[in-house]
Amino acid sequence: MLGAIGLDETLESAYRALLSVGAADVADLARRLALGEYDTERALRGLERYGLAARSSARPGRWVAAPPGVALGALLTEEYRASAGEPAGHDLVEVVIGAAAVARRLLQLRLGASKEVCALVTGTPAALTGMENDAEQQAADRGVRHRVVLERSVLDRPHAVAGLSAALGRDEQVRVVDHVPAGLVIADRTLALVPLTSHTSEPAALVVHASGLLELLSGLFESVWREALPVRLGASGATEQRLDEPDDTDLKVLSLLLAGLTDASVAKQLDLGLRTVQRRVKRLMELAGVTTRLQLGWHAYERGWVDRERQE
Repeated sequence: MLGAIGLDETLESAYRALLSVGAADVADLARRLALGEYDTERALRGLERYGLAARSSARPGRWVAAPPGVALGALLTEEYRASAGEPAGHDLVEVVIGAAAVARRLLQLRLGASKEVCALVTGTPAALTGMENDAEQQAADRGVRHRVVLERSVLDRPHAVAGLSAALGRDEQVRVVDHVPAGLVIADRTLALVPLTSHTSEPAALVVHASGLLELLSGLFESVWREALPVRLGASGATEQRLDEPDDTDLKVLSLLLAGLTDASVAKQLDLGLRTVQRRVKRLMELAGVTTRLQLGWHAYERGWVDRERQE
């Protein structure tokens, strides 16, 4: 049944056995599978590469089944819910090791969300992103709400504005702060993924199940969200523009400036000349009837050129 996603018979049997108990050590699972411990551990490592199993953070040698979610469809999801129940206290945190396993686990978390995905995105290269995966579009098509807070330096990355425009086009809510304390993705307040900083070359992450720790992570997100500045790049596809109103490019320039980018960074992100950006800023100041950029920011909020609300 699971051959379609690359699992052979041994891996499928191991996954089903682990699902039936939620978590087990190698010896226990080997007895259930009637396999040697070496073959059982090899099967578990294979499941780890698919993001379907993870090593327990609390008990070495113990493995935890990843919820099947949307990645495997409703059939095994119901089997998991019926058999595994709530995870034991020592299995509330999974350790996922390896770039492929982390990526698959993150994809499962996003695809499995039914209500809301919240994300904190740091400026660290290759860290969690909130705007680049097709999973966001699939989730948006299902009506899943997205709230994303970007560290300001993220907007200096190549093609960042293109990704931001795509996210806003999916009706994601995006905000910016100077510093994000940690990368984080939370799905439906039931699962969270936190990347681990490591001095080794192998990426790793923690997956946190519903618990007091998850509540703390949710509180951290809400705290950062409240302090962040909303980002809006303006409407697209306008067919008519009044001369006394900023156009779509004006609004993009203004929003990025208010997010803290320099004129040069704005020019690079929007593929404009530096003098073009400066001319547009001068025009915006004339439209607003102000003489300083600080006044321009205030008038931009007052006139509704950018979103001034920080609360829902």
